[in-house]
Amino acid sequence: MRRNVLSVVLVAMLSALYSAPLIAQTATVKGTCRDAQGNPITDAQVMWQNQDNGRTYKLKTNKKGEYFSLGLDPGAYTVTLTKDGKVLDSQKNYRLGVDEVTYDIDLKQIQQQNIQDTAKKQGISAEQVKQQQEQAAKAEQYKATVNNVNAKLREATDLMHAQPPDYDKAIASLNEAQQMAPNEDVVYYRLGTAYLDSAKTQTDAAEKTKRNTEAYNDLQKAVDILKQKSGGQPQQGSPQGAPATQGAAAGKPPAQGASDSVKMAAYYDNLGAAAARLGKTDEAANAYKQAAEVDPAHAGNYYFNLGAVLTNSGTDQNAKKQAAEAFDKAIAADPSKADAYYWKGTNLIALASTDSQGKLSAPNGTAEAFQKYLELQPNGPHAEEAKSMLAALNQSVETSFGNKKTPPKKKP
Repeated sequence: MRRNVLSVVLVAMLSALYSAPLIAQTATVKGTCRDAQGNPITDAQVMWQNQDNGRTYKLKTNKKGEYFSLGLDPGAYTVTLTKDGKVLDSQKNYRLGVDEVTYDIDLKQIQQQNIQDTAKKQGISAEQVKQQQEQAAKAEQYKATVNNVNAKLREATDLMHAQPPDYDKAIASLNEAQQMAPNEDVVYYRLGTAYLDSAKTQTDAAEKTKRNTEAYNDLQKAVDILKQKSGGQPQQGSPQGAPATQGAAAGKPPAQGASDSVKMAAYYDNLGAAAARLGKTDEAANAYKQAAEVDPAHAGNYYFNLGAVLTNSGTDQNAKKQAAEAFDKAIAADPSKADAYYWKGTNLIALASTDSQGKLSAPNGTAEAFQKYLELQPNGPHAEEAKSMLAALNQSVETSFGNKKTPPKKKP
């Protein structure tokens, strides 16, 4: 009887042994992540992806750059370190058993090992590889900066072309672009132009002056940077007759030199407008002269602007004479520029004198200027004023517009 009882117990024990579930064998992983400067990489993700069954474990680093997890299946893994969506390191075919494994990721060591491996493969020194990598990193960073700056420039353009324009937001975007690219002349030019345009919309005198001042400073900065890039242009206030185009295309292909000259002229043109608004007549005049010298193809516009500044500068006789000369240069560059004739005549008639009988005597070319304006713009905005001036000079209109002198009839 006792033997039967023992047999039953033995069978029960064997049954329990064979029916108990097998304990799964898994691994534990831990490690510390450090950047190329040796600092902990915090709030990053270390992803362990099993290449055999596709199971993925996403582990997060703490403030010390540490991560930890247990319960990973044995097998081959791809281990990837990412932060803010950017992959910092990735290692394939890492074999994981059932032990506790320490897997540190030290980007400095990895970088140094990569340099050594590349140097050995290419047959060059580690220092040469390092220089190549630094140059590539700078190029990549520059490319990213250019893309970001261009995005800000496009954003500013859209804001300025909106109806109505949103100059303040455009200026904010351009200031961001300037911070990203502090040595780009185009950015300063666009920023100065935005301030210049926005000033016209201001009703407060102090704010208007402030914006025109910002425009002047930014445009001057654009000029200075482009001068430095293109080999040097004459400085503001340099004597006339100095080689204005010297260095504009120095050492550059002709197309690039021409492009720089057109850009420089545009910078000078807007700089002249900002200076004029601030009452800096001499600086405005010099800026327009420089624009005409570096970009002769558009000199007519720049000389016209010069004449306008001198016309608006006051009643000084010398200024009127200089204004008439500027409009003469505008006409020489573009003989079809009707307004240049009108304003030339207006400045010349301001130099007129009267004799004892009250007869008006104007400098040579005054009447011809008004006549030419009427010939080009018979219905122009200044047509009536031009005819009045001619009447004051005791001159009749001799163009196809208005009354012509009727030739005498032939006697039969």
